[in-house]
Amino acid sequence: MSTTDVRSNGPSGKDVDLKLEVVVISVSDVDRAKDFYGGLGWRLDADFAFDNGFRVVQFTPPGSGCSIQFGTDITPSAPGSANGLYLVVSDIEAARDGLAARGVDVSEVFHAGTPGAQFQSDGSGRVSKPAPDRASYGSFATFSDPDGNGWLVQEITTRLPGRVDAADTAFASAADLASALRRAEAAHGEHEKRTGQADENWPDWYAEYMVAERAGTELPT
Repeated sequence: MSTTDVRSNGPSGKDVDLKLEVVVISVSDVDRAKDFYGGLGWRLDADFAFDNGFRVVQFTPPGSGCSIQFGTDITPSAPGSANGLYLVVSDIEAARDGLAARGVDVSEVFHAGTPGAQFQSDGSGRVSKPAPDRASYGSFATFSDPDGNGWLVQEITTRLPGRVDAADTAFASAADLASALRRAEAAHGEHEKRTGQADENWPDWYAEYMVAERAGTELPT
């Protein structure tokens, strides 16, 4: 059968959705890891142990569509070998303060002075404080679990185009929505300064701004 024949017999129409929902990490002490991630305020979804020694524990960060799993006989990877695990937030300073309040040894907020500095475990190339002008995608904080699995907290406010469908804009939590409203309020204040008059249709302007920011399309002025 030719390549052309194989392709012609394949599925047609829209591709099936492939949703990344779980990332497996390796830990040396399951109960210690469970205490750590539970202490972060993450939701415990499962803790299943079986007679043959297999055990799987699953946690989901607040507002996340993806979970983590760890346990016994679940991965051949060395404990602590996962790095650069992204946690996306709308307010990096609030997220960093929240982690610190829970007793996590989290870095100060920083931005990359050299490309890729956010991934350097020795901290080289990092510049303290958020990115200039609080540029979306530019501000970070890092922390690790007891085994050394590394987490990268990144602030994203305005998405790159094509990442989010403008017709399906949603916010994962009340905190994310509140943060978006604050940014829209600040931008709308600048809009009124430019026009020199109060905008009676500010709810429509807010909505347009928030959807555009989320979808990465052109912001209203």
